[in-house]
Parts: sequence; C-alpha cells; structure tokens
Amino acid sequence: MKHFTATVLARGKKTEHRLYAESKKEAHYMAKVKFPGIMVKLEETSAPLEEQFAQIKANLFKNSKKKKLKPDAHIAAIRQLAVMTNAGISVHDALSDLAEATDDPPLKEILTSCGDDINAGSSLYKAMDNYRSQLGGLTLAMVDLGEKTGNMAEALYNLANMLEEIRANMIKFKKAMAYPRNVMIAMAVAFSILLTFVVPKFEMIFSKFKAGLPLPTVILQFLSKALVNYGLYILAGIAILYIVIKYLIENNREFKYKVHQLLLRTYLIKGIILNSTLSRFTLVFSELVRSGIPIAEALDTAINMTENLPMKDKLSTIRQAVEKGSTLHEGLEETGLFENMIIQMIKAGENSGALDDMLQKVTEYYKMKFDAIIDGLQEAIEPIMLFVIGGMVLLLALGIFLPMWSLGEAALG
Repeated sequence: MKHFTATVLARGKKTEHRLYAESKKEAHYMAKVKFPGIMVKLEETSAPLEEQFAQIKANLFKNSKKKKLKPDAHIAAIRQLAVMTNAGISVHDALSDLAEATDDPPLKEILTSCGDDINAGSSLYKAMDNYRSQLGGLTLAMVDLGEKTGNMAEALYNLANMLEEIRANMIKFKKAMAYPRNVMIAMAVAFSILLTFVVPKFEMIFSKFKAGLPLPTVILQFLSKALVNYGLYILAGIAILYIVIKYLIENNREFKYKVHQLLLRTYLIKGIILNSTLSRFTLVFSELVRSGIPIAEALDTAINMTENLPMKDKLSTIRQAVEKGSTLHEGLEETGLFENMIIQMIKAGENSGALDDMLQKVTEYYKMKFDAIIDGLQEAIEPIMLFVIGGMVLLLALGIFLPMWSLGEAALG
C-alpha cells in the first residue's frame, strides 16, 4: 500500500489528509469520498515514522499468526473432500463435516471459514483464495479447474495425487540433505568448542612467543576472541538478519524478486528451482488443456501458481505471445526456459492435434529430470562439504602446529 497526502479546500480553508491506497487513481477516488471539498493537490508521500513502524509491526504479527498446514492433513482433507463431493454431498456440508473431524487447528479454521463463505454465496475458489499462502497456488489452480469444468471430484482427486507427489519429492529432498546437514552441524559445533575452550589455552602459550605469529594462528585468535566476547551478539545479529530478510521477502516485491534471481544463479539450487517449477507448470497446464480449458485461460492458471518471480515473468510472455496470435511452441521458445527438444515436441503436438498427449509427455520428462537431480543431490553436495571440512581442519592444524614447530626450533637453538 502506498501513502498519499491529499490537500482539500473546504469552507475557505486548506486541509491535508493522509490515506493509503494501491494507486493514485484509487487514492483520488477515496479522497473524494472521504473528504468533502475541492481537491487541490494529491501526491504520493512518505508515511510518518510512527505509522511506518506500526505498519511493520502489524505485518510481523500478521505473518507470525499464519500457521502452515501440515502436508499430510492437507492432502487427507483434499482426498476426503473429493470422495464426499463424488458421493453427491454438497461442498458446504463436506467442508463442515471435515472441519468437525479434523484435529489440526489451522485446517479447521480454513475449512470453517470456507464453508461460511460458500454459505454466503461465494465460490470455493474465492473462499480458498483468502488462504492462498497456506493452501498454495496448486490447490487454488485445481479448485478453479474443478469449478470451470464442473467436475470438482476429479479435479480434487488429481490435486491430491499431485500434492502427494510433491510431498514425496520433499521427503526425498530432506533425506538427501540430512547427512550433509548433520555433518556440517557437527563440524560447526566442534569448531566452535575448539575456538571457545582450546584455542585460548594455546594463546597463552603463543603470547610468550616473541616472534610474529603465522597468518592461520592470527585468524584463529581473531575468530576465538570474536566468539568468546561477542558470541551472543553474533547469534542475535544472525537471528535479526533472518527476521529482516524474511519480512522483506514477504512484504517487498522488489527484494523478493532479487532474492529469487540470486537463487536462480546459485549452484545446485538453480537446477532444483528450474525443474520443479517447470514440472509443476507443465503438470497443471496439461491437466487444464486435457480438461478442455482454452489455452489462454490454462496458461493464466498455471502461471499464477508459479512462485519464483523471474520465472513467472518469463512464463507470462507465453500468454502474451498466444494472445498476439503466435503458436504455443513459439511462445515457449521466447521464454528461453525450455529445451529445443521440448519445443519440437509441443510443435508436433500442435500440428497433429494431440497437444494434451504431448504435454503429458513433457510433464513426465520434467518430473524425471527433477527426480534425477534430487537423487544425485547428496553426491553433488559432497565435494562442497569435503572442501569446507578440509578448510576448517587445515586452519586448525596450521594455526596450532605452526607456532609450536617454531617454538620447538627455537628451543633446539
């Protein structure tokens, strides 16, 4: 929300009023409704500091109150909803029954709220859109598909299968990362203990050594003093930095965009993000096309569930290209995200009239690539892990033993 200051002339006096709006046009309309008189000037200004702090505080509390859904509970609810709607039970009654049956408080709140909204005349998609951050873009995309096609049960079944597949990939990813993570944590703890308790003992010995100390020993002494004297401040600084970065990602689109760009340039992470995003995009897009949704609408739904902003912008060009009369494969080629083989497959599908079948093969291809990356993740991380561990051990060894060798040589005369 942007901050505006409106100068209004009423009864011969000029008064300034502050308001928040998404755009200047909206601010002008709000000012005319709220503040009677003649609009003299409307300009975008910076909010007072106290209001900025209040807004930051409100956003922090708002984000902290959003509890994530447990994936297992989420998937179970979707599958049960599919069974109940397939049995002819109304969506409202199904949601009410699921809300009473679930033991997960965040899920109960969402189901109850969605049921109330539907009872008030809202669609399931609009009701769930209020909880987009918790339910995820894929859930909303498939619910939207179910409402457009009139076959909600099938859409929910497919959604449950997709969520289970994503859940399985996440479990596989966590398992692959468990060993390297645990090793690095153990090394970090051991290194911190050595710096805190062992290095200071040697420092007392080195202080008697009048000659200059080697660079590794100087580095160790600096790290030891920093950890002993400022360890709590360093931990507090890391915690504050994490909170600030998280807040900016959630509330500042430009910062979030730059972070996503950085991730797309990071070793290993870029491959995971690229292939997982394209796998989800082609999966949803193929399901929508197979269900008879027009390509433009299917693209809109599939693009809206993309979380990485730079990739979302690139995928949006496909919709623009299709609207201008280009073919789907030409739009895919303009993004620069898809391999030539994929573009040729889509082109063949368009020419033969079997686009939905070809999209299914593309989806399977990206799923296979993503699975291959996850399966080889541990092997890819091991060289980095060995390099870091080797560097830490080498620093400790050189930092402690080099001065001792010098002391031994001095003692021998």
